[in-house]
Amino acid sequence: MISVRNLTKQFGDFKAVDNISFDVAKGEIFGFLGANGAGKTTAIRILCGLSKATSGSGTIAGCDIMSQSEEIKKNIGYMCQKFSLYEDLTVLENMELYGGIYGLTAKEIAARSEAMLKELDFGEHRNDLVGSIPTGWRQKLAFTVANLHRPKVIFLDEPTGGVDPLTRRQFWAMIRRTASEGTTVFVTTHYMDEAEHCDRVSVMVDGKIMALDTPSALIEKYGASSMDEVFRSIARNAVRNE
Repeated sequence: MISVRNLTKQFGDFKAVDNISFDVAKGEIFGFLGANGAGKTTAIRILCGLSKATSGSGTIAGCDIMSQSEEIKKNIGYMCQKFSLYEDLTVLENMELYGGIYGLTAKEIAARSEAMLKELDFGEHRNDLVGSIPTGWRQKLAFTVANLHRPKVIFLDEPTGGVDPLTRRQFWAMIRRTASEGTTVFVTTHYMDEAEHCDRVSVMVDGKIMALDTPSALIEKYGASSMDEVFRSIARNAVRNE
């Protein structure tokens, strides 16, 4: 579902992304890890069709990242910690807005919105302003909205930042359910216990992918007791910071 070869993004003499290659399968939960300044955000922007690579190649859901950015946007969902919903719109209005942006018909928007409100148990809160609901609720709603058009790939950029442990567990249950239905989930997180829920993870350092495998295989390889120890072992050699 995602295939990247020798992807590089250069700003002058600075290589934000340095010759990275990887593949992600359909329905896989892929953790894209790295400390601040590692190049994760730049790479994600390229994969989402928001930035052009300096060199290399890749496809997302069969679309070429160098020449089909608009097609890519139709096949992906995106959610980040900082901004995903309009707080001055209601829960339902956000669903209707994004449904329209994603090109769904009024009938599709109505049917899918009702189904998702029921799934989230938000039925009584459909007319609440998003800015008035708890952070954990907003994050779960944002994930649902990003999945409204049933994308082939969904990008989650630190989706559980600032939420409580219970909400984080509920959120990951939603991720696993989505992946089980065939959607590829590409997720960044600074919570290494969350990384252990991924099928595979990569660890990026100074623009390069320094490790890529299943969490259990990496833990064994580095003689660690957790992904947190693995990450610290790999990332401690980072030179640059954002």
